[in-house]
Amino acid sequence: MKPLILLTNDDGIHSPGLMAAAEALAGLGRLLIAAPQTQQTAMGRSFPRTDDLGILERVADFDGLPDAEGWAVHGSPAWSVAYGVLELAGERPALCVSGINYGENMGQTIGYSGTLGAAFEANSYGIPSVALSLETSPMEYYATDFPSQDWSSAQAALRKWAGWMLSFGSTPPADTLNINLPAIPLPPSRYHITHQSRQTHLVFQPPGPRDRSQPFQLRFLRQVDAAALEPDSDLYAVCVERVTSVTPMQCGFSCGWRRDPGPI
Repeated sequence: MKPLILLTNDDGIHSPGLMAAAEALAGLGRLLIAAPQTQQTAMGRSFPRTDDLGILERVADFDGLPDAEGWAVHGSPAWSVAYGVLELAGERPALCVSGINYGENMGQTIGYSGTLGAAFEANSYGIPSVALSLETSPMEYYATDFPSQDWSSAQAALRKWAGWMLSFGSTPPADTLNINLPAIPLPPSRYHITHQSRQTHLVFQPPGPRDRSQPFQLRFLRQVDAAALEPDSDLYAVCVERVTSVTPMQCGFSCGWRRDPGPI
């Protein structure tokens, strides 16, 4: 029997990135898609209590794919994984895939990444994971109208690395692979094994004069100090060398694994 793959994200069940991931994974295993019903970017691994928490809606978006079913979960990315594992799966998935995300997740920003939060939640059940993100404009991070993207390189990378993780069975070499691709199309064979940078490349800006009695969302800018980046870090690979970054992680942290797996 083909392995069961749990697919999720933080952009929501109707994200084109999620569909692109499902298409890339088709054939590697049976797909259970359990993703947030609404946009949930930057929720990290949080478990907010809401009035509609736990509502599960069957969606037909993925019915055209072989061995696939989709569910919209009223809850955060981490909740989506929890309900997927404990209620929908019926067996422990062999792999969890989170993505393909609108916007990169690297350096110190992964602490609030819903994409990584879902992957880490899967790890808590002993399920290895792959989180895959595509560099986009910061204006697209919280999108609900989902601007069009070229997903082809991200799909090829996802299929390659998900297949590689599945090949290890129950003993993968890392809990999570955090994979980030630059926005420009490139061959998925061009990658570097990296570690998580200590730099924060998305910086909130001071709000300036405003009415403090009114709601206000801080805005951030992408600021990369290339001269200060660690040469073998995720940010250096994507932002300077413009190649795919593959960061192995253990228990939610970069584990310093530097062995190149060779041809895949």
